[in-house]
This record gives sequence, structure tokens and C-alpha cells, in this order.
Amino acid sequence: MKKIALILFMVFLTLAAKAQILEPVSWSSESKPLENGLVELIITADIEKGWHLYSQHMDEGGPIPTSFSFDKNEGFELIAEVEEISKVTTEFDELFEMDVSFFSDRAVFKQIIQAKNQTGVVSMMVTFMVCDDTQCLPPNEVAMDIEFEADLTKSTPKTTEVKKTVEEPVQTTVKVEKAIDKSQVEGPEIENLPVASEELEVNPSISSEENSGHLADQNQKEENHSEEESSVWGIFIAGFLGGFAALLMPCIFPMLPLTVSFFTKQSENKAAGIGKAMFYGVSIIVIYVALGMLITVLFGADALNSLSTNGIFNFLFFLLLVVFAASFFGAFELTLPHSWSNKLDQKSDKEGVLGLFFMAATLSIVSFSCTGPIIGTLLVQAASSGAYLGPAVGMFGFSLALAIPFTLFAIFPSWMKSLPKSGGWLNSVKVVLGFLELALALKFLSNVDLAYHWDLFDREVFLTLWIVIFGLMGLYLLGKIKFAHDSELTYLSVPRTFLSIIVLAFTIYMVPGLWGAPLKAISAFLPPQHTQDFDLYTSSFGSGISSVNQEKEPRKYADLFHAPLNLNPFFDYEEGIAYAAKVKKPVLIDFTGHACVNCRKMEANVWSDPKVLKTLMEDYVLIQLYVDDKTELPESEWKVSEFSGKTIKTIGAKWSDFQAANFNSNSQPYYVVLGDEDTPLIKPVGAIYDLDKYHNYLLEGLKSFNE
Repeated sequence: MKKIALILFMVFLTLAAKAQILEPVSWSSESKPLENGLVELIITADIEKGWHLYSQHMDEGGPIPTSFSFDKNEGFELIAEVEEISKVTTEFDELFEMDVSFFSDRAVFKQIIQAKNQTGVVSMMVTFMVCDDTQCLPPNEVAMDIEFEADLTKSTPKTTEVKKTVEEPVQTTVKVEKAIDKSQVEGPEIENLPVASEELEVNPSISSEENSGHLADQNQKEENHSEEESSVWGIFIAGFLGGFAALLMPCIFPMLPLTVSFFTKQSENKAAGIGKAMFYGVSIIVIYVALGMLITVLFGADALNSLSTNGIFNFLFFLLLVVFAASFFGAFELTLPHSWSNKLDQKSDKEGVLGLFFMAATLSIVSFSCTGPIIGTLLVQAASSGAYLGPAVGMFGFSLALAIPFTLFAIFPSWMKSLPKSGGWLNSVKVVLGFLELALALKFLSNVDLAYHWDLFDREVFLTLWIVIFGLMGLYLLGKIKFAHDSELTYLSVPRTFLSIIVLAFTIYMVPGLWGAPLKAISAFLPPQHTQDFDLYTSSFGSGISSVNQEKEPRKYADLFHAPLNLNPFFDYEEGIAYAAKVKKPVLIDFTGHACVNCRKMEANVWSDPKVLKTLMEDYVLIQLYVDDKTELPESEWKVSEFSGKTIKTIGAKWSDFQAANFNSNSQPYYVVLGDEDTPLIKPVGAIYDLDKYHNYLLEGLKSFNE
């Protein structure tokens, strides 16, 4: 099942390319009369370079095999099965984790029939799947009608003319006008907005609507790759910072001089000590990256991608982070079985590189009580990001930060003198991280509350708890409150003083949010503004802006969802499209989510800009589709997705499937501008935090609609 899911995942990533744009296989056929009324049908697939067409004979769990089906006809009878004439290549495929058999460049198949009439037509269907090194296209079907002449009198064989059944798409180059970024462009000035030409390939044999989809699809892979790369880099940086934080834990920091001293004293010379230290550092990296890879293998790509919006997982993450915070506060210690560390410690006494590796493993086990909560938090964030290699990348960043100091201090042992001595400040680092763990845990609880519409954890409650948490952290740094394991604080150090100032200033910054202040610096982490019961801020938006869109008429799902900034969007696609046609305005679809951090940041920091808000209110019909909502649809609306094959039972699943099937994307926020047809007027985009760029994106869509 895991292999099948991986195949479908690859297929879905490239679904849009199938729309008569990527057709790497061209099929042709011919017939050849043999003796005694036998006819040989030759079916040929010409395959573009780099693509593979799969054999008929494949093990279950691999790619879709090529298959042939023939319509029944009294004019002929099939003899034996379709035979593969071309050479088949069999190799181990890492994607499918099995040996696969495929054809490259050309595949020729042969079917023998027994003709009962001198002439006739064989109608057949070939089903096939093709992949290259980076993508797979959905299984496709091609119908063929093969004319034949039979030699019922044992005459000399002859070959009929080849009949092409699928034509190669002709690609040509056209210029597509694209708006140049320009700030402060409003109203009639849209018509005079300068444009820049960009050359793109289109197929003149298909409709303009299909070409529009082609133009969007040409950029989709690059966009998805960019988003995934950004996510992976974020995970790496978080892991790297977590590694340095772990280094300051009381379980690790005191071991730093002891370990470095071992390398410098137990080695024959300085070079040998440096070599051992470097191998020790590499061993730390290998151990933690292996842990990240194990998480990836256990969960798989599809499961990791669903964690960020899954209510159950978010609630479990909340509980897990609360446990980690309690551990840092000193309630208990998270430890692994002592037998593990004892066995590894015994093996670390061995000479050579194997002993050094077990030394690194011993450090990982012994320090788990300090590093466990940090690693757990990192893995939670990496898993919920949806990036397939997120856990491994996070562990690489964590272990790299942990390994660098051991290696550098072994190379330059004199640097050890500049390190502060171990003491009570190490426990203070643990407690501060405990406060941060507790604050982060509330974000996961907020995600669950929004997705299931509990309405128990609104913006005021969230802010109140954060104000208390960071206020207590500030008082702790000042020495006004203490935990059981803290030592006496006789004076404030300079770093501790500055840190307490920052934390207390941040606490005071959040207080106006209780009355509706936007708090743009942290808006991405807060529940949406509409959950605020007492809001003196949002009521000012939209004053002086008149728009037909703002008529307060009943709308589907309006009791479940609430728009930001006094906007009045639709929450149902069909209803919004019908209304847009009525008022003759373009549509802006906002694929969003309750747990979408970047969505909240866009609404608070970009949509709130006066010129952006004015354009949204006056010139567009806004449709907000929540892809992670857990409200069940009426049973009469349940259906099996043609795209994924899954049963759609919730509002979120409906719109998530709609986004993936129609726009080949599953990221949020995702903005799509539509006109009279269902085809995007301009290329869909994700989050754009530059106000002028996003405003000009809206103007570009409006200009395209007016044209």
C-alpha cells in the first residue's frame, strides 16, 4: 500500500501536465497478412527521450503495466496474447523500491488474429503509464482502429499503410503579456499599466482555455519546488538553533571540556586528537540524522504531509509539548533505559573509530533528558511541515550545531578558557526553554479548536495565556520566581538583564491585542482576528468603501466561517462563481486553512493595507475555501474523489481535493484569479508579503479580466 500511495503521490504532482501538454508517447499501428488467414498486428509506441513505458508484466505494487483490450468482433479471433517484441530493460527503481521492466525510445508489440473475412477493422484500447526521473503521468488510454487485409487464399504477404492514432502535439512560442510591478496604480490607470512580454510554449491545436492551464502548469513545478525548499531551509535553521540550545543544557555543557580533554590527552599527537574529534563529530551527525530518517520511513510522505492539518495529531502534539515543558521545569526527567547507556559505554572503551562512534552514541543516550524535549519539538515541527525529508534535515541541523563545538574546541583547546563555568545558569536555560515549549504548545491546541469549531480558544484566551507565560518568564529571569532545582541568584548578569528586558517588553506589546490591536509581528501565530469578542480594530475597516460585494445577504457556511477585515466573501465555490457572473466581476479564490500560519500573516499584514483592501472589496468577488475544516458534509454530498479515490466527507476534504484536482497544488495560502471560465486568468500564487507586488498581482488579474 505504501508503494501504491507513493505512485499516486507522484502522479498527482504532475496531473496538470497531462492536459494535452505532456504526451511523451505516440502510438501507431500496422497490419501484415500471414498464411491461412492469420494476420499480424504491430502496435508501436514511440517514446520521447528520458521517458519510460512500462512492460505488461509487472509485479503488484509497482507502476501501472501496459495492457491491451480488444473489442469483440465476429470478423476475427485473437490468437494467444500480446507479445513484446522490443528489448525490455529491468532495473531496480528507488522510487518504487522494486525491480521494474520498461521500454525506452520505442516499444513494439505484436498480436496475432485469425481473420474470418478478407478485410476488417480491429478496435482496441491500450492503457499505459509513463514516468521519467522526476515525475509520473497519470495512466492514460488510447483507442485504436487497425484496418487489416487477410490472405484467405495464401497469397503473398503485404503490409498496409501505417495509421497514426495519436498525433504529436505541435509546440510553438507565443508572447504572453505580464504586468510589471508598479506601486500606487488604481482605477482607470489599470488600462495603462505597462506590460512585459514573456515567451512561453503553447499548443496551437488546443483551445485557449487549455493553453491558459498549460501556462499555469509550466510554472507549477518551479513554485512547488521553491515552497518545499523554503520549508526545508526553515526546518534546518530551527534544528541548528535547537542544537545550540541543547549545547547549553546541563546534561551536555559540562561534558564539553571533559570530552575535548580526552581527545587531546589520549592521542599520540595533536593531529591524531583532531582526527578523533572530527570523527566523533561526524558520528554525532550520523546518529541524529539516522533518527530523522527513521521517522521519515515510519510515517511516509503522505502521512507527514497530513499532520499539519490533522486535528488528532495537533492535539497529541499539544500534549507532548506540555509534557516536554513540565520536564524542563523540573517535574521529572525524560530518560532512556540505563541498560542502553551502560552497554554503549562499555563498547566505547574499544580502541579505534568504533569506540569513538559508541562514545557519540553514549552522549546521545545520556543527554536525552535535556535534548529529548528539544528533539521532540523539532520533530513535531518537521513532521507537521509536510516536507518529506523534514525530520532528517532537522536532525542534520541539530546534530551539526551539536558537533561543531566539540570539533572546534579539540582543534583549538585554548578556546576552552573563554567558556563560562558550569553552574545554575544552565538550569535557567532549561526553564526558559520550558516556557517557550509551553507557548508553542498553545498554537497546536488553537489549530484543533479552529478546525473543529469548538470556539473555546479564541484570540483573547490565547493572548491572555501568552501574556501570562512570557510575563512569568520575565519574572523568572529577574529572579522573582524560582523552581526546585534553581540555585540562588545573587545578582543579575548582563545577558540575563537584556533578555529579561526583551521578554517583558514583548509581554507588554501583546497587551493591546486584548482590545483588538493587530499585533502584526506575531499575527501568524495567533487565532484569526474574527475570533476576538471585543475588537476595536476591525470595525474601522471598509469605511468609505462601497461595493456590491458587501451586501449582507445569507451565504452558505457563513455560520461556520468568518472573514477578516470586514470582508464579505463566499465560502462555497459554486455560490461565489454564480454571484460573480451576476455582478460581472473577477473571482479571487483564497485557498486557506485554520492552521495556516502564512494565511493569517497575509490577512493581517497585506490584506489590511488600504489599497489592497479597497481592491478586494470593490473589484473582486472573494471566495475563501478552508481546506482543513473538519465539519462533516451532509451525507447526500459525500462522494468518492475522481482525483484521489478517497471518500470526501468533510468541508475541508472537499476543498482540498478541489484545489489539488483543478490547480495541482496543496499549499496554503494559494490565490487563484478566475474570469468567466474556470481557467485562471493569470498564474496562481502563494503568499506575497510585499504590499506593492501583491496589489499589482490583483491589478494584473483585473486587467486580464477587463480585456
